Amino acid sequence: MPKSPAKRASEYDVHPGVAMVQKWIADLPAKTGRSLDDWLARIEKDAPRDAKGRVAWLKAEGLGTNTASWLANKSLGSPEGFADDDPDSYLAQAPKLVDAMYAGKKAHLRPIYDALLAHARETFPDLRVCPCQTMVPFYRTFVFAQVKPTTNSRVDLGLALAKHKGALPDMLIDTGGLAKKDRITHRIPLESPSDITPQVLKWLRRAYDLDAPKSAP
Repeated sequence: MPKSPAKRASEYDVHPGVAMVQKWIADLPAKTGRSLDDWLARIEKDAPRDAKGRVAWLKAEGLGTNTASWLANKSLGSPEGFADDDPDSYLAQAPKLVDAMYAGKKAHLRPIYDALLAHARETFPDLRVCPCQTMVPFYRTFVFAQVKPTTNSRVDLGLALAKHKGALPDMLIDTGGLAKKDRITHRIPLESPSDITPQVLKWLRRAYDLDAPKSAP
């Protein structure tokens, strides 16, 4: 008998941004002359106590805006979004990000997200699901889809269809992403799980197929 699939340790996958932050931390000594621990110790000793003051202080020390902002937030124990350097910390945070997205007036939209996630997990073997603060991207090589509770009455299934050749049905709404060179070029509005039709899943599959690794046939 075939073996049952191994149970996942986490419902989600580590966001690529975590690896980017880890590399950024590793490069700090070469770029700034100080390691992360050195910067945190100096901030604690000499910088103002609030985030805005710390950003200004770090910029005065010669750091760029992004570096100063990240270090200030890190020093206060509040990394922005998923900008965390610890994979375990990100995985612990990921379900909370999703819960927050579908809280309050958007709670009734959660079954739409759950249905899309369950289908994607069952259908796409190399899927990675990496929640952010306002949406949940689906990755293969890059982001090929995202699920976002855009309003209190609608979830948008965003799709990366820039590589698609041929006509597209009216159900696919142009996001303007192609002109802006964004990954997500089209969206399908969903107001209930019953809106997740075979046609919707067909285009989710199409976006997945378009994001195949270059080595794949």
